[in-house]
Amino acid sequence: MTIFFIAFALFILFYINTLTNTLCIQKEIPEEKQPKVFRTINVLMTILLISSYVEVLFT
Repeated sequence: MTIFFIAFALFILFYINTLTNTLCIQKEIPEEKQPKVFRTINVLMTILLISSYVEVLFT
């Protein structure tokens, strides 16, 4: 189950990064602010994925 969840999490992170890139292009976010946007979204998604894994693990 752990391997499945890790593969699922990597797919989700890849897809979220693709959507974030589209957002940056559509909203014309300056190049110097884009790394901060990506970092923030990736950290928040990682926290969400870890918390959901812990919840599934202990229920």
